[in-house]
Amino acid sequence: MNKEVTQSTKIAIFRNRKIRKTIHKNEWWFVVEDVVLALIDSNDSKQYIQRMKLRDPELSKGWVQIVHTLAIETSGGKQKMNCANTEGIFRIIQSIPSTKAEPFKRWLARVGYERVQEIEDPEL
Repeated sequence: MNKEVTQSTKIAIFRNRKIRKTIHKNEWWFVVEDVVLALIDSNDSKQYIQRMKLRDPELSKGWVQIVHTLAIETSGGKQKMNCANTEGIFRIIQSIPSTKAEPFKRWLARVGYERVQEIEDPEL
């Protein structure tokens, strides 16, 4: 990331759900539980994440590289929470078989397609 990010903690709104995020090593890191809860029809994100990792062995294998425990400000003070950077969150979202995740997956596919076109033809 070229620009230094100046805000240390901020809440993002995703489909009317608050997604807590923080700056770590000059990039945004998002609370995994918040993102998952915004995209599923369950209130038990921990169980959902465990099942998701069972369904997707590659995600499970790379989980410790994708997810890091960071101190996040909560109403009860700072707490350590599982967080992932933007790339990690995109990978996690790809493993969520929910209709709520589909618009995001389509957007991600479109952005990926546009990026491939730019690489193939830099004048675009």
